[in-house]
Amino acid sequence: MRVVFVHGACVKDGAWWWHRTAELLAERGVASVAPALPSCGETGLMPDAAGPGLAEDVAAVCAVLTAGEEPTVVVAHSYGGVVTAEAAAGVDSVRHLLLVSSYLPEVGQSLSSFGGEEPAPFLEIDPEGGTFTVRPDALAETFLQDCDEEIQHGALDKTARQSLAVLGAPVGAAAWQQVPSTYLVCAEDRGTPADLQREFAARAGNVVELDSGHHPFLSQPPALRDLVLSL
Repeated sequence: MRVVFVHGACVKDGAWWWHRTAELLAERGVASVAPALPSCGETGLMPDAAGPGLAEDVAAVCAVLTAGEEPTVVVAHSYGGVVTAEAAAGVDSVRHLLLVSSYLPEVGQSLSSFGGEEPAPFLEIDPEGGTFTVRPDALAETFLQDCDEEIQHGALDKTARQSLAVLGAPVGAAAWQQVPSTYLVCAEDRGTPADLQREFAARAGNVVELDSGHHPFLSQPPALRDLVLSL
């Protein structure tokens, strides 16, 4: 078994965001990988209004998923659920989807389908540059309030500007409709409200709740390890 971690929006260096859980899984003999998402500038292309967008992110994750035949659990976080909905579709090695505080789109829905008329207050939008990111002064209090100071400080260097092109791009598949899935509701999440998560969770096969903020794989890694191993 292996685990493929798909990170959320506005961050880079996916391996860092998952490292506390990945290390615990490695102790149990479970390897993991965190694909780089082009829309976050992780592959060398500077994001702007033209992209890279969802299609490039899907291709990057799909390339990792199809690189081997080992049974795979995909752990998708937040925006990563949008990417995974399409990237994991039709990939025989994918045996389970674990969706952590994740958007869970139907075919034809996009990230913008779930937003309000105004941008979230924790976002910084650059219309001219065609990118968005998380405001540094809102990062810890919104997304990492239950993490220790080491993580909160380290995360400041791991945010990224992401192409606005990802917002309106609809998904062309919904892997969670064919692949067994578990949704992890993060009940203390200040970024994606728990009630919205529960609406997405109703689409999944199984639902688990945890009293955590937006990043339980950093704040409560043993709980995430145990959940992954149970799959």
